[in-house]
Amino acid sequence: MKIDYSLPRQVLEIEHIEIPMSDGTRLAARIWMPENAEDDPVPAILEYIPYRKNDKTLERDKARAPWMAAQGYAYVRLDLRGTGESEGVMKDEYTPLELQDGCEAIAWLAEQDWCDGGVGIVGISWGGFNGLQLAALRPRALKAVVTICSTDDRYADDIHYMGGTMLSDQLSWASIMFGINTLPPDPVHVGERWRDMWKQRLDGSGLWLKTWLEHQTRDEFWKHGSVCEDFSDIQVPVYAVSGWADGYCRSVFRLVENLKGPVKGIVGPWAHKYPHLGEPGPAIDWLTEETRWWDQWLKGTDTGIMDEPPLRLFLQDHAEPKSHYEHRDGHWITEPAWPSPDVTRTRFALGADGSLAQAENAAHDGPALDIRSPLWVGVNGGKWCSYAHPGDQPGDQRRDDAGSLVFETTPLKSDLAMVGDAELELSVSADKPVAQVAVRLSDIAPDGAATRVSYGLLNLTHRDSHEHPQPLEPGQDYTVKIPFKHVAQIFSAGHRIRLSISSSYFPIAWPTPEPVTLSVRPGRSALNLPLRDGVPEPAAEFAQPRAGEPLSVTFHQPPESEWHVLEDRGTGRVTVEVRDHEGAAVIDEHGFFHSAEGRESYSVLPDDPGSASGEVSWEHQMRREGWSIRTVTETLLTSDVEAFHVTAHLRAWEGDALIKEKAWTISVPRSLV
Repeated sequence: MKIDYSLPRQVLEIEHIEIPMSDGTRLAARIWMPENAEDDPVPAILEYIPYRKNDKTLERDKARAPWMAAQGYAYVRLDLRGTGESEGVMKDEYTPLELQDGCEAIAWLAEQDWCDGGVGIVGISWGGFNGLQLAALRPRALKAVVTICSTDDRYADDIHYMGGTMLSDQLSWASIMFGINTLPPDPVHVGERWRDMWKQRLDGSGLWLKTWLEHQTRDEFWKHGSVCEDFSDIQVPVYAVSGWADGYCRSVFRLVENLKGPVKGIVGPWAHKYPHLGEPGPAIDWLTEETRWWDQWLKGTDTGIMDEPPLRLFLQDHAEPKSHYEHRDGHWITEPAWPSPDVTRTRFALGADGSLAQAENAAHDGPALDIRSPLWVGVNGGKWCSYAHPGDQPGDQRRDDAGSLVFETTPLKSDLAMVGDAELELSVSADKPVAQVAVRLSDIAPDGAATRVSYGLLNLTHRDSHEHPQPLEPGQDYTVKIPFKHVAQIFSAGHRIRLSISSSYFPIAWPTPEPVTLSVRPGRSALNLPLRDGVPEPAAEFAQPRAGEPLSVTFHQPPESEWHVLEDRGTGRVTVEVRDHEGAAVIDEHGFFHSAEGRESYSVLPDDPGSASGEVSWEHQMRREGWSIRTVTETLLTSDVEAFHVTAHLRAWEGDALIKEKAWTISVPRSLV
């Protein structure tokens, strides 16, 4: 069909095309390109993800892909093997087969009559991951990468294990994919093959959570696809993007620091979102910025983008603590390199009296301070990765601080700008062989409200290595370094900086096997803050966001999210309940109905790690005239001192007939986690 969105060029949309792989499997793509591309070939931009090009991402793609096509590119949305209308089965994320398919798809694109032979790859989250991974494999036609909300390190900086602690978001993410993997292809595009393809997925996708629990340390499983293992593998230009509320902002700094080829980075105030859809705002005119990047590296046009500073950051002002922001105040700044010559690591000493004061050296040695945090510390922490849903960013930290050791500056005499990753040097012992420590930096307003600015986690058995953890010797003092997430933040004059230390941080981090008391020696500890030399001047602002005409959708139920923290006053049990309804809607242009609703529950007693549980369910519905399916997936995670325990259940209906039911009950030994 031809589309006219009053864009610079007429755009042709190919709703469904199948790309052959060397083993005979065919992958499904949707392509937008300039109308005359076969006569005047253009570069291709590939987005390669499992989220169904015909329905789940179509609303987003319609506002983006035609706009990019009108700038003179063929925009290709390719579904991974075993997803959408692509044949085969997807058994895990970022597998060698997925990357082989990606390399073959890039080669196929480069050979098409409408492609000039050059290919770029773009993606947010999954597509940002495999964009870096494919670049490291160096397919001949790949010329440049845009990676958004992704990571170079699948173990230490992903949704699975942070600082060697197991993230509850691992359960959440595994459950999301558990649900997506139950979905069939659209019969309109694959015909009567749909049922056999669906059954292959229901039988073969497996329980990903089991696999991830079987790899609790940084082994070869996680090294695969972690481009930080050898940054020199990537030789094409890379533009890396993230947001402070996203889980993946740290990778932008590592990529800018370590890649030897052309590289740029942007970090805004955003959650896990494309920057032109960025929330918290301000969103930016990302499509124009991205086009400048593609024009530079796919068309050979000098756009001036490489004459600009390599790193642009949104320096946030103070904000009152809220679990959801529509907008953050602040301004854009630039850095000439990373590490920045304008950022100085400044040492703050911890005092046994709870003080936090700038000092060249640590304070004199003093008594140890003990902390055994109730396991509800962390319920105001939000999610490891925010999606800009109500509740998933950190709320007021005062209750969490009540179960923590707290160190605090006097009121600041002038504004102070922190840019980068803080680090805590901590002298600590524990009374158990497995312990964790959570650290938080908060901005304390004159009225006492506590806004979390950054945080870090460390499984103390991983103090020297994520690959080869070692148990603690109870009572022995260790000096460890705990990195915080990067951030750019102004602490205003009259405010205080607070450091909080706790022995738990649930539900972000799964609890240790047994209750733990930490003994902290503040006199031997210090906080290192990356402070900018003065408050930097504002950089040029981005223009307002723009996009193509949105997809026409009729909602039966709009998207909505809820987040509740419940407390049983009799037992003290605290439960975090999350509901995420993606909306129930008909895509008007082809009459396809889809609905998805997820529910998560994380619960724990204050003093009993063995009481911790996480339960996630997803229900998906899809239908057309004369065709309907529904699937329900449920996963429960519990643990004891020795092992993690998982029960999972899958059911799938065609119309009113239950056509598949499958259950799992597994246990995986804990490995110093």
